[in-house]
Amino acid sequence: MGHPPGPAPDRRPPGAAAPVRLRLTISGVVQGVGFRPFVHGLAGSLGLGGHVTNHPGGVVTEVEGAEDLVDAFCERVRADAPPLASVTGVTRCALPPRGGAPEFVIRPSEGGTGRTLVPPDSAVCDACTAELADPADRRYRHPFVTCTHCGPRFTIVTGLPYDRPNTTMAGFPLCGRCAREYADPGDRRFHAQPVACRECGPRLYLSGADGGPRLDGDAARARARELLASGAVLAVKGVGGYHLVCDAGDGAAVARLRSRKERGTRPFAVMAADPATARTLAPLGTAEEQALTSRRRPIVLLRRGPAPGATGATDGTSGPPGAPGPPGGSGPPAAPLADTVCPGSPDIGVMLPYAPLHHLLFGLPGDPPGPRVLVMTSGNRSGEPIVTDDAQALERLAGIADAWLWHDRGIRTPCDDSVLRVRPDGTPLLLRRSRGFVPEAVPLPFEVPASLAVGGDLKNAFCLAEGRSAWLSQHIGDLGDPAAVRVFEQALGHLGALTGVRPELLAADSHPGYHSGRWARREARGRPLHQVQHHHAHIASAMGDAGLDGLAPVIGVAFDGTGYGDDGAVWGGEVMLADYDGYRRLTRLAYVPLPGGDTAVRRPYRMALSHLRAAGVDWCPGLPCVAACPPGERQVLRRQLERGVACVPTSSMGRLFDAVSSLLGVCHRAGHEAQAAVELEACAAGAMERCGPARAFGRTADGLLDPAPVLRALADGLRAGTPADVLAARFHHAVADAVAGACRAGRRATGVGTVVLTGGVFANTLLEEACTRRLRAERFTVLRHRAVPCGDGGLALGQLLVAARRQQRAPGAAQGLHHPTRGGHAHVPGSARPSGGH
Repeated sequence: MGHPPGPAPDRRPPGAAAPVRLRLTISGVVQGVGFRPFVHGLAGSLGLGGHVTNHPGGVVTEVEGAEDLVDAFCERVRADAPPLASVTGVTRCALPPRGGAPEFVIRPSEGGTGRTLVPPDSAVCDACTAELADPADRRYRHPFVTCTHCGPRFTIVTGLPYDRPNTTMAGFPLCGRCAREYADPGDRRFHAQPVACRECGPRLYLSGADGGPRLDGDAARARARELLASGAVLAVKGVGGYHLVCDAGDGAAVARLRSRKERGTRPFAVMAADPATARTLAPLGTAEEQALTSRRRPIVLLRRGPAPGATGATDGTSGPPGAPGPPGGSGPPAAPLADTVCPGSPDIGVMLPYAPLHHLLFGLPGDPPGPRVLVMTSGNRSGEPIVTDDAQALERLAGIADAWLWHDRGIRTPCDDSVLRVRPDGTPLLLRRSRGFVPEAVPLPFEVPASLAVGGDLKNAFCLAEGRSAWLSQHIGDLGDPAAVRVFEQALGHLGALTGVRPELLAADSHPGYHSGRWARREARGRPLHQVQHHHAHIASAMGDAGLDGLAPVIGVAFDGTGYGDDGAVWGGEVMLADYDGYRRLTRLAYVPLPGGDTAVRRPYRMALSHLRAAGVDWCPGLPCVAACPPGERQVLRRQLERGVACVPTSSMGRLFDAVSSLLGVCHRAGHEAQAAVELEACAAGAMERCGPARAFGRTADGLLDPAPVLRALADGLRAGTPADVLAARFHHAVADAVAGACRAGRRATGVGTVVLTGGVFANTLLEEACTRRLRAERFTVLRHRAVPCGDGGLALGQLLVAARRQQRAPGAAQGLHHPTRGGHAHVPGSARPSGGH
């Protein structure tokens, strides 16, 4: 048997420092982002030898050279990482030096086990956009131009390590020129997995509903633009699924799309050709423009400017003065926007092109003129998940689309567009976390076992976690649709494969009727399943988003529309003392009947009449909400409330906003979620600084928040002729004052000075800002959502943290706050009774 070879002979010049060699394992978002060529270039600039490779656990590199240069490499490999990369950890292992020439090479990817992170899909970069528009470039007008700095990632990856064979590009062999770019460490397309050109695909196609000849390539693109300009509705295959697209300035086309999709009055999002066009649609501040032009390219909700004299409630009755209208004022001519795009909505959801195909739809220099603003809404039928499969698109979107503009690059997992607003202080408020954000990890404040939280039923997003990292899924949608449950399961399999999380622990909402909870109970298969109260999960989500370890409790203000309570009521106006282990209700909005369950949500005037009755206010016909309720329905509703038939008690702040919206004549019928509350916020926006003092909430005998004095004052103001926008602003101030008062009382009783604001009602930035100002003025530490939605899209993170802490808690340990007590003010495991209608 031979002896192993010894170290290479030392050929250093006399007096030279001895070399060192390190192996670095770099974890995080480090594949598919140009990390290996970056490492190659960094090592070369420092004169280091070694190699780098992809591994399922991240990127592994060995470097050898002078100690100070190796130290510099270790610092810069994190600090100078490529734009799409996110380094979460670097582990070092010393190795014996090998000596020899300082050659550094890139090795093929390795197999094995481990965990790395695939980056989110990223908007096409400036360099690729320039190539797209350059007639001298071989990728001129190529709808799939991409490089290591941009393009699809999450939606095309099928497995790890992230190499072309593990993507939906596997079926497109590289042509000679693309292969040379792909293999050249000095090229920005080095190991860019979606790299392609006209020669090697993918290809673009146009199919008509009339069964005519299929067009491809430039002919398909040109005909699609002609169709859009002539008023057609197109189904366009994008990065994360199909969109339904039409000219946003063509009222007839928008109306046809709305009717065919059975969209009701729900607003459509639009895509503007460029920032200059977006500025003509709504006022655009620096923070909004930064969000619009970021590599994430979300839909940004922009508040439209008022048009002089604009009035009108959303059901056709007279509305409040100052209701929003089209943008006015000086500046460049406004891009045409049909009234049917977002009827009655104070906001317009705007995004900018993020795929090369989007730029081609708007046209390049030399193309015939076309629309500068396009309706760009999810390609699905109402209530169904977004379509990704080409055959299903032809079937499911038949009767909606006039033609299909599609391509043969597969979409592994659907991913809707993300949605955000910008707060008055310029920070983003995520409302839907999906394309551009997923699958970025959310750091956790403590270690958790491999876990799955299934989220809620509306705006569903699930959460996988292990160790100190959590991965929220893309937006799934409403799990009431069986197709959405299938998407949920497929998305879970995909994200589980990418993260390597094999859940040992499950968490779900405590509502006994939720589809998500039923799925979790069915699939638990002996694994622990923790049911978490809805508003406790909201508070825990906000705590986790803020990085709190939970060793100290917080005062959680959890306001939303619906959450199953421990006593079977519909909760939603909760002020709790909480940590991850448990909660105690400090106070809440006083219960009122929710007449008819979902019917009261769709008809806010029913909620208004319920609140007026509880406040002792007569149903005078002069009040807008009374006039909006048909006389026959009014008589039935009066008897229903008197007898308590189909009237679940509710403490929902969301339903109180609905009630006030109808009381003031803003919105009597809601065609989509939160419509009444959103329009009430818009009505109040211009009067917040000039509305005068607000009437305060009362307190019931047992210390609950009583809106009766506020409602009486609003009714009196209407009779006195006070403008609706002034009354709407006073109501916002009254709620903010009530929050501040409840938190002051909570601090006196508990000594806790940290407040978290959470729940879907805090998507209302007027209310969130008013509460924040008051609480900070009184020296509270105020925490608001940052990386996770405040609504049900962030619920799963809180469920997971609560379940993990329960699992870790030693049986019989002293728990203080967490000891269950009766009386409807503390969590009582197993005490919730089923109750329908909410």
